[in-house]
This record gives sequence, structure tokens and C-alpha cells, in this order.
Amino acid sequence: MVVKEELRKMGLHFVLIDLGEVEIMEELSAEKLIELNKALLVYGLELMDDKKAVLIERIKNVIIEMVHYTDEVPKVNYSDYIGEKLHHDYTYLSNIFSEVKGITIQQFIINHKIERAKELILYDELNLTEISYILNYSSVAHLSNQFKKVTGLSPSHFKLLKDKRRCPIEEI
Repeated sequence: MVVKEELRKMGLHFVLIDLGEVEIMEELSAEKLIELNKALLVYGLELMDDKKAVLIERIKNVIIEMVHYTDEVPKVNYSDYIGEKLHHDYTYLSNIFSEVKGITIQQFIINHKIERAKELILYDELNLTEISYILNYSSVAHLSNQFKKVTGLSPSHFKLLKDKRRCPIEEI
């Protein structure tokens, strides 16, 4: 919304505004770019013109969308999915990501899958079997092992801690 409004104020027309990405119809002068960047900085947003940084953000956005906002399990493995979505060879994407972020794409995916698992455990609407399926784990044991490796806790222990932190209204 902020980006749309700032573009409108500057009289710029856009073809696409997506998470972390904008396609503008006009060619921007250096002055217009500076003006747009200043306007966006007020809202904590900034323009990225470094091709690597833009690609990293696109990789992160694809992973975040895949893990947090899609309930469909990808029909292909993650490397194929990311490569197809971004129209690049996965090895190329993986090398750039590791170089810039200091972790692998796979570790980034695991970290997000575990955060999503925590969220689903806290919602307490699904059992671990359902959570492992939604997050595309081969088994509950695989999810549990990764969960423990990342958090230091088993999913069931994590759930117990959540339950202990809550105090029923009657006991307050």
C-alpha cells in the first residue's frame, strides 16, 4: 500500500507490485530514484539495485511464501521448486545465497519450517503427524529430529513449556 501510494504521488505507473518487487513502466532518472528511495525510507523500506541482493530477497520471499503461506505440499523437491519459480539454475541460486547470507538455502528452509512448526504446535489445532505432512516431512520422526536440532527441544517438550507458561484465568 505504501509503495503504491508513493509511486502514485510521484506520477509513476507500475505493472506489478509484489512482495519485495516492483515493476515500473517508466525509466527512472537518478534524481527520481533518489526521491523514491527517500520517500520509502520514511516507512523503513529501501530500494535495492544490487542484483545479488535483489535475487537473495526473491529467494527468501519464495521460501517464506512456500513455508508460511501455502498449505499445498510442493509436488517437486525444493531445489526444483525454487529454480522454477525464479527461472535460474538452483546451484547458481544456492551459491549466491550461501555467499551472501552465510547459510545454505536448505538451512534457511529448515529454520523457517521449524518456525512454522512452532506456530502450528502453539495453535494446538493439528497433531504432529498433520504438521509433518503440511511441512513436507517424510515422517514425524524426521520433523522431531530437525525440531530438536534447531531448538534444543522435542516438539512435545516445546508444547509442554507452552502449556506451563499459560495460567488459566481461574488461577490468576
